[in-house]
Amino acid sequence: MSVHRRLGTAAGAVLLTLTVAGCSDLGRTAVGTITYETGHENEVMVTSPSVKGCHELGPDGARKVENETLVDIIMYPTESCRGEESVYVPANSGNEIVPGTPPWRSYSVVH
Repeated sequence: MSVHRRLGTAAGAVLLTLTVAGCSDLGRTAVGTITYETGHENEVMVTSPSVKGCHELGPDGARKVENETLVDIIMYPTESCRGEESVYVPANSGNEIVPGTPPWRSYSVVH
């Protein structure tokens, strides 16, 4: 095998390794959209949110959600994705809070 061919093979292996490493969980997203209605009846659409971390829903929170992604989400009454009153929303479904209860303030993606 020539020196050029060995260098080319080695360079290709390095690029492949970097490409695979770049596909870690940090960059993964939930394919699809999450649409929610705020307390002031504004509609917000989030496209392909990250599967990592807690996602805040803004100062008004959400009263209604449509999960049109390929993964499930969990809605929380706090901004920190914690709380006993969380609600599980499966992929391609929706949910709405009961009138008189506090809005959801955050969500996380189940992956």
